[in-house]
Amino acid sequence: MDQLHLISVFVAVVDTQGFAGAARKLGISPPAVTRAINELEGQLGVRLLTRTTRVVRVTEPGARYAEDCRRVLSDLEQANESVTGMHGAPRGRLTITAPVLFGGRYVMPIVTEYLRRYPEVSVACMFLDRVVNMMDEGVDVAVRIGELPDSSMQAVRVGQVRVVVCASPDYLAQHGTPQAPEDVRMHQIVVARGSLQAPEWRMQRAGEPYVVKVQPRLLTTSNDSARAAALDGYGLARLLSYQVADQVRDGQLRIVLADFEPPPRPIHVVHREGRNASRKARAFIDMAIERLRTGTSLN
Repeated sequence: MDQLHLISVFVAVVDTQGFAGAARKLGISPPAVTRAINELEGQLGVRLLTRTTRVVRVTEPGARYAEDCRRVLSDLEQANESVTGMHGAPRGRLTITAPVLFGGRYVMPIVTEYLRRYPEVSVACMFLDRVVNMMDEGVDVAVRIGELPDSSMQAVRVGQVRVVVCASPDYLAQHGTPQAPEDVRMHQIVVARGSLQAPEWRMQRAGEPYVVKVQPRLLTTSNDSARAAALDGYGLARLLSYQVADQVRDGQLRIVLADFEPPPRPIHVVHREGRNASRKARAFIDMAIERLRTGTSLN
């Protein structure tokens, strides 16, 4: 087989952590992926991957080789872009993902600015309150909130958000303002999450982790509906600071227990193409980093 095809298949297996994922990404059959990996390992005389019936892991030589192969593939893409006149102007389709409220508030203005600047690019936005598998779902750039797991993705930190407990002034006037984490047990609680199990609010006391188990009277799967309930004066809601920034500024919501908040959660722009990203991705990444780092409620 062609060497370029072999290394493309190998990199796809490493990135998707499996033969089936690589086959879906490349649009070929799983047996074709297996043949390509076997041929590549035979040519090199080195085991690149360790395979079992349930998992595929890259070996130490394989990890080093994968990085070298990514550079080769990126250099080739850059060369193709340059010779076809694409190097000066991004072109093609870019897919991005972000949490729902964050996407609407912060990412969409970046997207529209990007589209105005680069008329030969189209963008597909996946604003979802779940972690999208970038490889399986063909996502080029993601905005993640929270600590990142170890992966082959590239990440640039652009800010942080607080985890806040808030309520409407009317609710606090009627039910009182909690002064310590355990006081929340005496209040009506609104929780946004996908599980029906009793959640835990992780907070801090004197710099040490402190966990409060709460029994929500209102459980919902979306952050905007939890915010709406808090605005309606129903109870205490625990959300990210950007999700209630406008309402806190306007006095519609009030943050309580600020002295017991856990450490802020980082915000990263994540991509899978390394520093030699395609022109369309690089242009968006650079713009997103610049705009998000200047967001007044993200620092």
